[in-house]
Amino acid sequence: MPRLLIPLFFLLLPLAEIACFILVGRRIGVFATLSLVALSAVAGIVLMRIQGFGVLARLRQSGQEGRVPGKEMLDAATIMIAGILLLIPGFLTDIVGLALFLPPMRRFLWNRLMRNVVVVDIGGAGPHRRPQTGPDRTIDLDESDFHRDGPRRGPGL
Repeated sequence: MPRLLIPLFFLLLPLAEIACFILVGRRIGVFATLSLVALSAVAGIVLMRIQGFGVLARLRQSGQEGRVPGKEMLDAATIMIAGILLLIPGFLTDIVGLALFLPPMRRFLWNRLMRNVVVVDIGGAGPHRRPQTGPDRTIDLDESDFHRDGPRRGPGL
């Protein structure tokens, strides 16, 4: 079922955007509608630049402090996605893009993501956050269980 939702989404999104263009164009006029679309693209570039530099500064600071910059990385990714959504002509993508620029929305996404993610410091300090519920999710494989080229097939397997 989820396999079918993605192509359906990419089919319906342009249709929904066209419907929004028609509705907004009838309400405020063609020139004002096109001006809003151009303004949203410019706003996306400006916001991406301003907030992007802020995220880069926070990334650098967390690296200097020795912290794992997970939240900063998510902020950088959402700002980039938000900027791209504002560059795409359409009012629905603009609404989602503007929402992603808002820090409370990014904080909400971070909290939702951290419920399912364990951030591990490769430097050997161990996990910085463990799952709140459920068993330990470490899977220990022997060399006979898995090999870089794929599972090893022995006699009788």
